[in-house]
Amino acid sequence: MSVSKKVKEIAPSLTLEITAKAKKMKAEGISVIGFGAGEPDFNTPEYIINSAKKALDIGFTKYTPAAGMVELKKAVCQKFEKDNGLKYDPAQIVVSSGAKSSLYHAICAIVDDGDQVILPAPYWLTYPELIKLAGGECVYVQTEKENGYKMTAEQFEKAVTDKTKCLILNTPNNPTGAVYTEKEIRAIAEVAEKHGIYVVSDEIYEKLVYDGEEHFSIAKCSEFMKEHTIVVNGMSKAFAMTGWRIGYLAAPLTIAKAISSMQSHTASNPCSIAQYASVTALTDSEGDKFIAQMQGVFDERRKLMIDMLSTVKDIVCIQPKGAFYVFVNVSKLYGKEYDGIKIDGSLSFADAALKKGVALIPGVAFGADDCIRLSYAISIEDIKEGLTRLISFINELK
Repeated sequence: MSVSKKVKEIAPSLTLEITAKAKKMKAEGISVIGFGAGEPDFNTPEYIINSAKKALDIGFTKYTPAAGMVELKKAVCQKFEKDNGLKYDPAQIVVSSGAKSSLYHAICAIVDDGDQVILPAPYWLTYPELIKLAGGECVYVQTEKENGYKMTAEQFEKAVTDKTKCLILNTPNNPTGAVYTEKEIRAIAEVAEKHGIYVVSDEIYEKLVYDGEEHFSIAKCSEFMKEHTIVVNGMSKAFAMTGWRIGYLAAPLTIAKAISSMQSHTASNPCSIAQYASVTALTDSEGDKFIAQMQGVFDERRKLMIDMLSTVKDIVCIQPKGAFYVFVNVSKLYGKEYDGIKIDGSLSFADAALKKGVALIPGVAFGADDCIRLSYAISIEDIKEGLTRLISFINELK
């Protein structure tokens, strides 16, 4: 039996590959500090857990509507109005089994075979695979560290063709931690409006911004942009609910209805218990307290990581303004060796660093082979120990 062409073309996750190697080493008793975490290392707040227990106690264990329970859709609408100044009707909200599911359904709903999707690089490694599965063609726009790894409106304009259907915009950004300013987003919106381009705006890290930065949604730019933007968000990063698998999107009514119909066949509906708890997460005042506390901890770790890395010669990293990653350019170290491994790219850099007990994610997974990604969603102690090992590893390169 053979698999389909579309599935054959899907690239395996380098993130999972590196993580699997690190886990194997740990199982063998080898000390490894992992910088690959793509989720908060906080447990889900107790008030949310208690809400899920209540859902079980009252028997809230049946199917819900395909696009999510009405109470949660209303809570999401309140969140959009409060946080983003965007007014939506519950019928425009689709709740999914995680933001990744929301992204896939959103892309499928607007991209036809052969349509071009503009994707700023570096990018989250899943975007190209979702675009390919939907039959779209990726058009990469390479951003520069000198501009904080942010695509300019001019770069966007140059990438547009008569086949361009959609732009994927991710701010705050994974893997770079870049946060687009309102001015930058409005400039990009002008290009999208000029050419009638849809935007899928991934705003999953919106609560994790630093240094006085503020998240701004492109859907807020104009009525045109609101009617041409699918805003994707979820519970995983802001509320440390990665395993609960609740994502959501807001879209023009016709697109929301189409996505709801598609989801009714692909996933039936999101988990009823996780939805019930998500209503509590979004509406209880405890949520704001938890987010503020978590953001403060991440900010402290971010500063520590930047301070330690800034002492190292031959590497370059911009100060991330959002999410929980530091993107480090290590290309000046290419051509050197460590323990018999020649460093000729980010993958071999990651393989060699693993010998030193440091697991990190190679930038090639994000379309930037000159870089590595380090997550600070780990403890202060592990950051100190892990970076001490990484710096020692770099100093031992020959």
